Amino acid sequence: MDDCKKQRLSLSSKFKNCKNAFVALGDETRQNIIIALLESDKIGMRVGEITNKTYLSRPAVSHHLKILKEANIISMYKKGTMNFYYINANKTIWKEIKNLTDNVYDMIQNASSWGYPNENQE
Repeated sequence: MDDCKKQRLSLSSKFKNCKNAFVALGDETRQNIIIALLESDKIGMRVGEITNKTYLSRPAVSHHLKILKEANIISMYKKGTMNFYYINANKTIWKEIKNLTDNVYDMIQNASSWGYPNENQE
């Protein structure tokens, strides 16, 4: 098997590992929730605070938080009876995404030598 095929198979495997994260991150509403969490002046926001920032209903926010949580993009901590959501600092998913993008970049560096057309060339 040639280098190009090996790299494409490796890239495919890494992409599959990141698929749930990409699905979660690919939705504009969830992107707005992530932005709200990142722009917050504290670590963790309650559902009501997120609804105020995103202008979404509580059920909609809860639905999207569940998807982000299942993808390990966000986490939740409890303080008494209150739930606070925050960007997950677990490095695993972020490292997988970084490895994928690094591999895409490496493959692009070799693409022309493997016969892929280069759109920048006339």
